[in-house]
Amino acid sequence: MDKGKGVMGSGGRRWGVDFSDNSTSRDIPDPPGFSRASLDQDDSTLSRQKKDAESNWKAQKAWEVAQAPLKNLLMMGFMMWMAGSTVHLFSIGITFSALWQPISALQSVGKIFEPYKDNKVELLGPKLLFIALNLGGLALGVWKLNSLGLLPTHTSDWVSSLSPAQEVEFSGGGLNLG
Repeated sequence: MDKGKGVMGSGGRRWGVDFSDNSTSRDIPDPPGFSRASLDQDDSTLSRQKKDAESNWKAQKAWEVAQAPLKNLLMMGFMMWMAGSTVHLFSIGITFSALWQPISALQSVGKIFEPYKDNKVELLGPKLLFIALNLGGLALGVWKLNSLGLLPTHTSDWVSSLSPAQEVEFSGGGLNLG
């Protein structure tokens, strides 16, 4: 027996299919889930379905991108809580990171949603949610700056920039402003 050749019976190959027969016999039933009608659909219907599916996918991804700052907001809040309320290098670094990330994200809203632009996809809702969540992150960073005492919110923080008060002298029962 030659190497690489199968066992052949007397009548040729035992298992073989002749693909040269082009007749379509209807005596074999279609397998479950197969429909000949799907083969007969025109190309415009298929292309429209593909475009609709792509638009739905783009809308879904745009909403996922819009909700991404929420995860960042929760993580940054936890990191700020872990940093404590004392002023040291780590807490200042975390706080400025919490301020920088939303600012840079707000500056690039157009670039972030560029891949999802389509005539059928409405991006106003996802963009507004993205902006609102980033503004929430910015507010969290400002709150942390205030809790660290790094925001000038009291009068004593501005004393050095105030002009000196006028001197009041009392002389001889009268009031002289000098």
